[in-house]
Amino acid sequence: MKIIVIGAGVVGTTTAWYLTGEGHEVEVLERREAAGLETSFANGGQISPCHTDPWASPTVLPKILRWLGREDAPLLMRWQRWDPELWAWGLRFLANCTHRRAAINTERALRLAMFSRQCLRDLREETGIAYDQRIAGILHIYRDGREFSHACVTAGLMLDHGLERLVKNPAECVGIEPALATVAPALAGGIFTPGDESGDAHRFTQALADLATARGARFRWNVAVQGLVRDGDRIGGLVTENGTVQADAYVLATGCVSPALVQPLGLYLPIIPAKGYSLTVPVDNHLGAPIVSITDDEHKIVYSRLGERLRVAGTAEMTGFDLVLTPSRVDAIKARAQEMFPDGGDYSRAEPWTGLRPTTPDGVPLIGATPFRNLWLNTGHGTLGWTMACGSGRLLADLITGRHPGIDPAGLGMDRL
Repeated sequence: MKIIVIGAGVVGTTTAWYLTGEGHEVEVLERREAAGLETSFANGGQISPCHTDPWASPTVLPKILRWLGREDAPLLMRWQRWDPELWAWGLRFLANCTHRRAAINTERALRLAMFSRQCLRDLREETGIAYDQRIAGILHIYRDGREFSHACVTAGLMLDHGLERLVKNPAECVGIEPALATVAPALAGGIFTPGDESGDAHRFTQALADLATARGARFRWNVAVQGLVRDGDRIGGLVTENGTVQADAYVLATGCVSPALVQPLGLYLPIIPAKGYSLTVPVDNHLGAPIVSITDDEHKIVYSRLGERLRVAGTAEMTGFDLVLTPSRVDAIKARAQEMFPDGGDYSRAEPWTGLRPTTPDGVPLIGATPFRNLWLNTGHGTLGWTMACGSGRLLADLITGRHPGIDPAGLGMDRL
C-alpha cells in the first residue's frame, strides 16, 4: 500500500520508519528543507514517562491564578486575545481539571509513553542509532513541601501502572546528581525515575530519516501540503503548490497545523500551539553541568546533558503561532539555569530557541483512524512528542496494517472527543 505521511518531525519520521518496516511504499512530505527542524529541533531532550501527569489537573488552577500578569510565568495564557479556538480549548482544559479526568488522562498518556520508551530501546538495539543519548534516568526535584507530597502520591499512582519512581531526600538527590549541591539546602526532596532517558531529538530524527530512506522511504523536502481533497468518505489526494499527489492512505503528523488542514473536511481537532523556549549551553571545560537529566518542578524547567552541550528548556506560552523570542522569558530561563548550575557551561554563548508544541486540552495525543477511511492521525503530543514518538509510530503502523497493536489504543484516538 502506498502511504503518504505529512510531516517529518520526530513523530512523522518514526511513523515512516515503522510503516516502511511493514513493507508499505512510504512517501513523506515535509514543508521544510530537512527532518526535525521545527518542534523537534531543540526541545528539552527528555524521554520522560514520568511527566505524563497532565497540565489539566485540580492542582494547576491555583497556580494559573498566581501566574496571571507574570511575563516569566511557567504557563502563560494570553486570554485577552480574542481567539475563539483558544477559548474553546480553554473550556475543554477546565473540564479536564478534575481528579477523575486527570487520573484517566494520566493512565492513557503513561500507557503510550512506557510503550514508546521500550520501542525506542528496541530500535536502538536494532539499528545502533546514536543521538547523544543518556540512559541515566530523570530526577524530578521539589522545593515546596506540599508540591513534593502531592508528587509522591502521583508517583504511587504511576507505580501502580508499572512505572518505577523512587522518592528521594535532598541528600540522596545530590548522590544521584552531585551538580545539585548548590541548591540542595533549598530542596524538599526528589523523585527519581531510573528507567527514563534523554537525548537529542533533532539528531535522532535526522538519523532515523536516513535509515528509513535506506530501507525504501522517500522524503520530499520543501513540499507544503495546502489542503486535502475529499472524495466521499475517503481522501482523494493532497493539494501542494506543485499539484495534487495521491496515495492509498494518508497520515497527518503535522503538529500544530493539523486542525487547519482538516477543518475544511468538517473535522475539529482541539489542538493549539504552546510556545516553548530552550537554551543550548556549551559545556566546554565547565565541571558543574549535570549528567543526569533534571526537572525543576518549581520553575517547570528541564535540564538534559547532550554530549558537550547542556539543554535547558521550559515554559509554555499560549500566544498563537507567534515564534518571536521574548527576551524576558529567555532571560528568566537563563537566570534559573545559572542559579541552579553556576558552573554548568558558558552561558554567554547560550543559543536560544523557541518552538510550538501541539497541545490537546487533556494532554493525550490523537492517534488512529478518522471518519475518512484512509486518513489517519498521529498528532497533538504536546511536550511529550519526543517521549511518545516511537510508540506512536509503532502503534499507528500496526493499526494501518491491521496487526494486533502492542498496546491497547483505547482513549488515544479522536473517538474520545
